[in-house]
Amino acid sequence: MCREFVKTVENTPIVAAIKNKEGLEVCLKTDIDVIFVLYGDVCSIPHIVKKIKDAGKIAMVHIDLINGLSGKNVAVDYIKNNTQADGIITTKNNLIAHAKEVGLNTILRYFVLDSMALLTIENQAKQSNIQPDIIEIIPGVVVPKIIKCIDKISKVPVMAGGLISDKEDVMNALSSGAISISTTNQNVWFLD
Repeated sequence: MCREFVKTVENTPIVAAIKNKEGLEVCLKTDIDVIFVLYGDVCSIPHIVKKIKDAGKIAMVHIDLINGLSGKNVAVDYIKNNTQADGIITTKNNLIAHAKEVGLNTILRYFVLDSMALLTIENQAKQSNIQPDIIEIIPGVVVPKIIKCIDKISKVPVMAGGLISDKEDVMNALSSGAISISTTNQNVWFLD
């Protein structure tokens, strides 16, 4: 499952990240195969994911942003048992391990704010037996040199997200080694 997921993301250079119902409706009309869900609560997330799956798309739920879920394994179990989600996005390494145990695809999100963030990524790559399927670096408009550095130290593919607003941002991230980008900017979803 993991390799197929990574391959799909690699073949989807622009991933739609949705933060509201309007974004959900718009993304369903695109050719984008992978959707990141960045909103919802325990009552609405099964329905949101179902709409994405009914459209034949991959649904990745940012578990940290779902109201009513905690940073504990039971939140992963809830997503697995109560939605059709293909996987989770999180900033919490402990949730990655449990999500992999229960058969979900995983994206570990890092905020790259300074050199300490690079050390954290490097240490995670060296020390952890459980690796996410993909790491996502935020903001996605970081200097291409930094994306290349992270791509070298990571044991898994790297994608970029956050503050990506035009074709130049997309091309810079992809040419620096990112396999894909994610964005809530609907104009970027429709780039040629």
